[in-house]
Amino acid sequence: MQYAQLGNTGTFVSRLCLGTMTFGGKGSPFGVVAGLEQKEADALVGGALDAGINFLDTANVYSVGESETITGKALGAKRKNVVLATKAFGRMGKGANEVGVSRLALMQQVEASLKRLGTDYIDLYQIHGWDAVTPMEESLRAMDDLVRQGKVRYVGVSNWQAWQIMKALGISERRGFEKFATLQAYYSLAGRDLEHEIVPLLEDQKLGLMTWSPLAGGALSGKFSRDSKANEGRRTQFDFPPVDVEKVYDIVDVLKGIAKKHKATVAQVALGWQLHKPYVTTVIIGAKTEAQLKDNLGAVDVALDAEDLAAIDAASAPTLTYPGWMIGQQTDRKPGAVRDWSTVARSTF
Repeated sequence: MQYAQLGNTGTFVSRLCLGTMTFGGKGSPFGVVAGLEQKEADALVGGALDAGINFLDTANVYSVGESETITGKALGAKRKNVVLATKAFGRMGKGANEVGVSRLALMQQVEASLKRLGTDYIDLYQIHGWDAVTPMEESLRAMDDLVRQGKVRYVGVSNWQAWQIMKALGISERRGFEKFATLQAYYSLAGRDLEHEIVPLLEDQKLGLMTWSPLAGGALSGKFSRDSKANEGRRTQFDFPPVDVEKVYDIVDVLKGIAKKHKATVAQVALGWQLHKPYVTTVIIGAKTEAQLKDNLGAVDVALDAEDLAAIDAASAPTLTYPGWMIGQQTDRKPGAVRDWSTVARSTF
C-alpha cells in the first residue's frame, strides 16, 4: 500500500480509502447502492486493513446511520489503527433541525455519529454539502469548537464549489478557526470537471483531495462498452453520477488496451490513473464484494507510463471552458505567436 500526507497536516493516509456507503440499508431505498450486512462488512473491512488501508470514510446519512453503526462494529479494537472519517449535512429525521450544518445540527449529529461509531473522537469530520440557509461562519465556528473539544481531529468539506471553499478558508484564517484540511469530491475519467477551478485551488491552498465514485458509478468498471451493454450492476438501477455514455465507451476502449498491456483490469487502470495525479490524496473505493475489493486493491500496483497516461488523458479530456481557454490564449506570450481562435474554442486540457 502507498501512503500520502493528508492535505497540509502531519497525518498520512493510504492512497486507497475504503468507503462504507455500501454498508446497511438492506430492503430500504439505500439498498440500491448498499445492502451489506455486518458479516459482509466485517470481511471487507478486515480485508482492507490487512492490505494496508488505514483510512475509512462514512457519513451519518448513509443508510440513515446504519453504515456508521456497522463500520464501528467492524473496526472494534482496530479503531485506533485507522483514520476514521464521517460527514454531516443530510436529513437524519423529520425534525426541522435534523438537516444541514447549523451549530445546533452539527452538535447533535456529531454526538450521534460518535455513539454509532463506538468511538470518542472522529479523525476527519466533513461538511457533506452546501447549506444555503446557515451562515458559513456559524458552521465553521461550530466545527472549530468540535476540534477544541477533542471530539474531532481535522475538518473537511465535500461537494462545494471553488468560491465557497476559498471563502471558508478566508473566514477561518481571519477568525482563527480550524481550516479545512480536505475536500471530498466526485472525480473520474468520465467526470473531470474538478480540473477547471477546484484542482488549482487545492494545489494553491494545499488541501487534500479525496475522490468519490472514481469508477463513475460502475461505468468504468469494464462491464460497459459499445459491444457489451451490461445488464447488471449499480448503474442499471441507479444511474448516478451523470455521464456522457458515448464518451465513456471511448474511454473504456482505451482503458481495455492499456489493461491488456499491463495484465490488469479496466477498473484497476481507471483507478491507477487517479493515483498518478499528484493532487489526488486518496481514492475512495466502495466495494460490495471481496472480489471487487481485491481487484480495486490491485490498482496501486499498476505502473502506468507516460504513453499510457497521455492516451487516457486524451480520451477523457474535458472541454476547456471560459475563462480557461481565454487564460490559455492570454498566457501564450511567445514572440509572434498566432492562435487559431476556432481551434482554441474547441481545445481541451
